[in-house]
Amino acid sequence: MMRRGHTSEFALLTDVGRIRAHNEDACAADEAAGVYVVCDGMGGAAGGEIASHMAARVFLETARLAAAHQPAADWRLEQAVLTANRAVFDESHREPELRGMGTTLVSLLVEPAGARVWTANVGDSRCYRWRAGELQAMTDDHSFVDEQVRLGLMSAEEAVMSPLRNVITRAVGSHIDVAVDIHAHDAAPDDVYLLCSDGLTRELDDSEIAGVMSQGTDDLQACAHALIHLANEYGGSDNITVVLVRL
Repeated sequence: MMRRGHTSEFALLTDVGRIRAHNEDACAADEAAGVYVVCDGMGGAAGGEIASHMAARVFLETARLAAAHQPAADWRLEQAVLTANRAVFDESHREPELRGMGTTLVSLLVEPAGARVWTANVGDSRCYRWRAGELQAMTDDHSFVDEQVRLGLMSAEEAVMSPLRNVITRAVGSHIDVAVDIHAHDAAPDDVYLLCSDGLTRELDDSEIAGVMSQGTDDLQACAHALIHLANEYGGSDNITVVLVRL
C-alpha cells in the first residue's frame, strides 16, 4: 500500500518469505500523527503473530492519543512503546500457550514541520536513512552479536557467521518493563527512511540495500517490492517487512 500523508509519502509491504508458513511481522502507519512502525514477533503457537500485531496497534493508538496533548516527541514515543510492552506482556500471562511471546519494534515519528524525525527501537528491526545516494543506519540492534561487535569482542564478519546471530537482548512484551532507544535526527527534504524487519537484513547487507535504493526511490511501492523480491531471491529465510517514508 502507498499513501501520501500531510508531511510525507509512504509505502508498506510485508511478505511471508520462502520458508515460513506464517507471517509474524506487522507494520502500520498513522499518517495524521506522522508515526510509522514495524514489529517482528516471536513465540510459540500463534504467539509471534499476536505479539507483533498487538504491539503495532497499541503503539499507534497510544501515539495518536498522546499527539492530541502535544507532548515532547521522546516522551510520546516512550509511552507508546511502554504501553505496547505492557499489553503484550499481560496478554502472554493471560493465555498459557502464549507465555514467552514478544516482538521487536522499530518506529519513526516525523515532526509536523518535517525538520526532525525521531526513531524508537527495541530488538533487531532497523531504521535506515537514504540521503543523497548514501544509506545510513539510524538504529543499533539489540542483539547478542551486535553488542559484541560494539564492544570490540567480535568482528562484523564473525557476527554474520555466528550461530548466536538470532539471539536478541531486548523485546517488547518479554518482561514487565523494557528499555527503549529513542533518538532525534535532523531531517532534510527528500530523505527516505526505511523501517524493516530482520528478514530483510539477514538476506541483504547494507551495500545491497543501497544498491536497490540507488535504482530509484521515486516510486516507493516499487522500491519496497524490489527489496523484498531480492531478499526472497537470496533465500527468503524469514518474514520480510519494509516501510519506506519520504519527507
